[in-house]
Amino acid sequence: MKGSGEMKKIEKILVGVDDSADALLAFDYAIERAIAEKAELIITSVLESDELSIFQAMDKDFIHGERSALEKHILEYRDKALDRGVKDVRTIIAEGDAGESIVKKVIPKANPDLLIIGSESKKGIKGRFGSQAAYMAKNAPISVLVVR
Repeated sequence: MKGSGEMKKIEKILVGVDDSADALLAFDYAIERAIAEKAELIITSVLESDELSIFQAMDKDFIHGERSALEKHILEYRDKALDRGVKDVRTIIAEGDAGESIVKKVIPKANPDLLIIGSESKKGIKGRFGSQAAYMAKNAPISVLVVR
């Protein structure tokens, strides 16, 4: 894209969801953009290990239960996107720090053209995308659109 004056076609859009109001705005925007661009929509969420107590983190059944709940929940997002008319939707769950996991694990795996994230996050447990927005914008190897 540099210097060519040509816009790269957006074929894959990655959107991070964490149930915060801003992430929901980002999700809605990503759906509209995926439809307009006829792009694949990849929905990601992160099971953040730092939200777990040491006892929970050592309990494989607890981790499995948390991951299962997140997997079920992210499928609700997939179904919403399909219902709204996105043709090609998939989901990816990562574990660890939200910003770092998306930049270092999800983006290399999914190879998207654009990352869409919310600027804020829900306070407390399960909501750190917002505090991570600056990290992702600075470190992602692709264009990042921060929705407000």
